[in-house]
Amino acid sequence: MVPRRIALISTGGTIEKTYCELEGVLHNEVSNLDILLVSLRLEGVEIVRVPLMNKDSLDMSEADHTLIAETAGAMAAAHDGVVVVHGTDRLSRTGDRICEVLGTPRVPIVLTGAMRPYMLRNTDALQNMTEALLAVQICPPGVYVAMHNRVLRFPGVVKDRTRMTFVGGAGDSHAASSASQSGS
Repeated sequence: MVPRRIALISTGGTIEKTYCELEGVLHNEVSNLDILLVSLRLEGVEIVRVPLMNKDSLDMSEADHTLIAETAGAMAAAHDGVVVVHGTDRLSRTGDRICEVLGTPRVPIVLTGAMRPYMLRNTDALQNMTEALLAVQICPPGVYVAMHNRVLRFPGVVKDRTRMTFVGGAGDSHAASSASQSGS
């Protein structure tokens, strides 16, 4: 069996923040995604890591969003799917920008992140990464966010700061809409 080649682009965000004991704050200094990935059982998948940047998404510029979109497009041309790990505050801007730059890519591009850092005990990072890695294998070509047991298609996905999750998009949960269309 030939493994599916998935490009994993890391851009920083809460999912990658680490705690600095000297300052008592969380920073984007070193990526911890490799530690997270080792904890997953990824049969039939080859992850190609692309460390693009390590920023809090609130510090991202329009040029950063464009760079992420262009990098996702380049990776989509050479891989079976692309996962973009991103900060949640500006994740919607990047998802919309990918749609603007690429239209519909030839493979799924799935954005994910976390509301709480991976290094914290009550993190949603592991669940979200697992969901993104599954979504990138089963969704049709398009741009999505996978978090909190939902897969939403761009454009139009927004962060609901009250519920601390994402809502909206060009369709509700892809898995739910696929099941209803097939009569399941």
